[in-house]
Amino acid sequence: DAGVHSKAWYAATCDRKTAEDALYRSNKDGSFLIRKSSGQDSRQPYTLVVFYNRRVYNIPIRFIESTRQYALGREKCGEERFGSVAEIVENHQHTSLVLIDSQNNTKDSTKLKHVVRVS
Repeated sequence: DAGVHSKAWYAATCDRKTAEDALYRSNKDGSFLIRKSSGQDSRQPYTLVVFYNRRVYNIPIRFIESTRQYALGREKCGEERFGSVAEIVENHQHTSLVLIDSQNNTKDSTKLKHVVRVS
């Protein structure tokens, strides 16, 4: 279990547009929620959606079958892995999360500060 179901930040069946709209409305850097990934792929079950600097970032959360762990974004050397999605959230409430803008090739970072609920 990813540890998401009872969490305030988990917006289960929320689609990408609804999640993005909710974050734009919050308009606070570090606002976030986690939704099910649109692809419903077991290797990428969730998406972390973060608002920063007037932009919304959709960061895939991967499930690593061999270790039963979760990681953010594309697979990379030395990546951080977590035992649950809840651990990812807890970690990035204290440690900055790197946000990569693939269109402009820029990097920012923020902590997960404000839980956004989708109404």
